[in-house]
Amino acid sequence: MRYVIQLEYDGSAFQGWQSQPHGCTVQDHLERALGAIAGQPIKTHAAGRTDTGVHALAQIAHFDSPVRRPLQAWVRGVNSYLPRVIAVRWAQTVAEDFHARFDALSRSYRYVLFNHPVRPAIQHGRVGWYHRPLNVSAMAAAASRLLGEHDFSAFRSSECQAKSPVKTLRQADISRSGDFIVFEFRAGGFLHHMVRNMVGALLWAGYGKEQPEWISEILAARDRTAAPPTFMPDGLYFTGVEYEPRWKLPQGGRIIAPFHPLSV
Repeated sequence: MRYVIQLEYDGSAFQGWQSQPHGCTVQDHLERALGAIAGQPIKTHAAGRTDTGVHALAQIAHFDSPVRRPLQAWVRGVNSYLPRVIAVRWAQTVAEDFHARFDALSRSYRYVLFNHPVRPAIQHGRVGWYHRPLNVSAMAAAASRLLGEHDFSAFRSSECQAKSPVKTLRQADISRSGDFIVFEFRAGGFLHHMVRNMVGALLWAGYGKEQPEWISEILAARDRTAAPPTFMPDGLYFTGVEYEPRWKLPQGGRIIAPFHPLSV
């Protein structure tokens, strides 16, 4: 039987999503918890592999279990074995040919930035921070130049294992809510550190170090050294995935977590 689940987690304490020998990843903790309910090892497949320190509000994963359990066992039961900063939100059965990663039409990320002269305390680790005043209009103008299909080599980590640096960015919205600046990105797929590198470049446009059209020059250079340093992971959230309606997933297959300051 194939199951699909939605997860949320605070990534601060973990070495990313993907399983590692040291066992300190979100996937490692989840598979141990699922195995405790199934009574045997369980392998999971996620829609996106978040990096060290990156959070998720709507991660989607699937797994196969040779034993049947009530859906609540895969939610409340699994959660009883998970650290408090990881939680399964819902579970349901899905067609045997569904794949959380390969059937995803798009993935969404949100970066939440606290823009204030003084660093945050209560939300330390959950939001990024930048002390200079930022011009949201200038950043939005710069972000618009990232939309569409481009070679994103200038925003790609040297450790990226993607076969191609060419990606199609479908959404790059920036808005302010009080002292919070929220960046929303959506694409079919992302390169390693791509979102954090884009945010770092947009900040330069935000405080006037560069003009918005400079983003086009970075893209054209196709060189990581042409762009600013990678920005901190603290405020980055995997916010959801889009699937075809035929899979009959919640929200019609477009599982995107809304933004609210208290949620971070």
